[in-house]
Amino acid sequence: MATGLGTGLPAHPAGTVESVSADPARNLASQPARGHRTSAVEVRRSARRRQTVSAYRDGDRTVVLIPARMSAAEEQRWVAVMLEKLAAQESRRMPGDDELAARAERLSEQYLTGRAVPDTVRWVTNQNSRWGSCTPSEGSIRLSHRLQGMPEYVIDYVLLHELAHLLVPGHGPAFWKLLECYPRTERARGFLEGVVAAERLPHAPAGRGVGDEEDGRQARESREVRGE
Repeated sequence: MATGLGTGLPAHPAGTVESVSADPARNLASQPARGHRTSAVEVRRSARRRQTVSAYRDGDRTVVLIPARMSAAEEQRWVAVMLEKLAAQESRRMPGDDELAARAERLSEQYLTGRAVPDTVRWVTNQNSRWGSCTPSEGSIRLSHRLQGMPEYVIDYVLLHELAHLLVPGHGPAFWKLLECYPRTERARGFLEGVVAAERLPHAPAGRGVGDEEDGRQARESREVRGE
């Protein structure tokens, strides 16, 4: 049986991107995701923008900022361009499964005296209602791609959480006792709770936990790309 750290959010349908405009009169039809990891694209028009176009991830949503005078055809073209730029940026920056496995080994040695030894540790894109999951019988750990771009201490916490499940099933006192050794457990949990709360609000920036406004600002800036 798999255990996991949930997000508290319902799973998103895979394979579709629902594009919505900040102007309710200009909603775009749903279209195939074409490999992009977001479930929705929101286009925001601004009269202050003259030529620049930018985009950033807002949880499972991608926000594309364009000049107000841009035509519908130009809007569609720039949305496609910015999605490709974001995907390229993320593929360059994000660690692969081998690096994640090495990270798990380091965390196990540092905080669990090396007792948690998973057979596989990997990123997955089909896990939108959990931050991470573990199947102790298989020795497998899976982390949601939604963690990518979040602060390092948050990713470490989720990975350590799943490593602890290899030693103790469930979330009883013995389980939380294992996580007491990680000094940023409460801060990481607060950050993730803040992300979930923010995603339930319209137009609220994701990646911000309780008391972590600076982390949220840096996370958003690190994910934003611009086009000319």
